[in-house]
Amino acid sequence: MSLDAPSLPAINGAAFSVAIVASRYNPELVDALVDQVRSHLVEAGVKEKKITVVRVPGANELPSAVQLLLQAKKHDVVVALGVIIRGDTIHYQLVAESSQEGLQRVALDTRTPVINGVVTAENRRQAEDRCLGEINRGAEFARAALTMAALKKQFTK
Repeated sequence: MSLDAPSLPAINGAAFSVAIVASRYNPELVDALVDQVRSHLVEAGVKEKKITVVRVPGANELPSAVQLLLQAKKHDVVVALGVIIRGDTIHYQLVAESSQEGLQRVALDTRTPVINGVVTAENRRQAEDRCLGEINRGAEFARAALTMAALKKQFTK
């Protein structure tokens, strides 16, 4: 991820229903992302009762959970959250790639924006910087979600 986030317009989220699907791996880091996303959505006007949070075992389960959630209930946008930290093998890369590809496929298949809020880091310090430090990725994911929900509403009749 770039350190130069795009400037997005302020959007009133009062009309939107948002789902957050979050991994249980690296709970301190993912919980921080969930809190950041939720607080930014509420600040933007999304009502607490219109925010659904679902937890899954890991990042690899995010796409199927998002798909199941969207089949059961309509949401304007979904934010998928997880933290994947490089280990001694390429397993982290396989999980990151399959999660990313699955989330994109679900978004296209369901015609519902899915924000990929999976932080993939080389080490714990990098992950902490992005989840607990000055880099507020959660707010960035929330702004992207509001932008895409507004775009969906604009082009969906």
